[in-house]
Amino acid sequence: MGSSDILALVAAVETFDPLISVTDLADRLDDPALRIVDCRWYLGRPGDGRTAYRVGHLPGAIHLDVDTDLVAPEGPGRHPLPDPGWFALRLGALGIGDEHQVVAYDDVGGWVAARLWWMLDSLGHARVAVLDGGITAWTAAGHALSVAVPSWPAARSSLATAWRGTIEREELRARLGWVTLLDARAGARYRGETEPIDAVPGHIPTALNAPTDGNLATDGTFLPRAELADRFRSLGAAGVDVDGTHLEVAGAIDRAVVVSCGSGVSACHNALAMRAAGLPDPILYPGSYSDWTRAGLPVATGPEPGRPTR
Repeated sequence: MGSSDILALVAAVETFDPLISVTDLADRLDDPALRIVDCRWYLGRPGDGRTAYRVGHLPGAIHLDVDTDLVAPEGPGRHPLPDPGWFALRLGALGIGDEHQVVAYDDVGGWVAARLWWMLDSLGHARVAVLDGGITAWTAAGHALSVAVPSWPAARSSLATAWRGTIEREELRARLGWVTLLDARAGARYRGETEPIDAVPGHIPTALNAPTDGNLATDGTFLPRAELADRFRSLGAAGVDVDGTHLEVAGAIDRAVVVSCGSGVSACHNALAMRAAGLPDPILYPGSYSDWTRAGLPVATGPEPGRPTR
């Protein structure tokens, strides 16, 4: 492979679109390199996502479950990232390999599917996208569902051996006020008015509320690129110091954007939206609020971010 070929390959990887439309996916259903993954999952309702898959799913799709396929059995927070080696073997056994384009979808605007997108992207599998609008957009366009379960031959998935673009609790705690921390949970949970899962209501001090539904249009598809960019810039989350409040200290992590949520799942939706907007990639706090509160660290309540605590 010549140098021009290598540069072309790098450019293609760098510009791979993280979203795919229903029209484009429908046109590619017969592509042998395509792997469609149904990621439907419902908070507090274990097994219901797989049940929904059995009732009807996109043709050629398999199902991956957050609780069993996209998390480790134990670790920080409610949904810790699995060992990358285990994850690669799991995907390979299911027939998802290096040569495949993966398309993930759900029925909640993409915030579950974004978890698979982020995991593959973090470990170096660039050919992954989320179906814009999910199964809702698919059926609204008049496309049929299937109950057939595909069986793909085993494949080689040579993913990276470590997660890229993450931050752990103590490092984040030391940098509160120096990073832009975005909380993807709904406003009522952020403010501490309700908390259905975690023991302590509220949010991590300094976090700004950036609910995932703010990334979506009324039809459940993502906002246009420019509108997404404007949204995150308004939050001071464009990868630059827009208002002069961040402190300048040494280290690549400083003045960066960190995305969080309850357990590291819906936070990936904001990472996906920022990629779609053409903004610098944020850093994921995988343990998120569940990890923070289990450690007994201080929280803030109400609509204001609150002050750093160390």
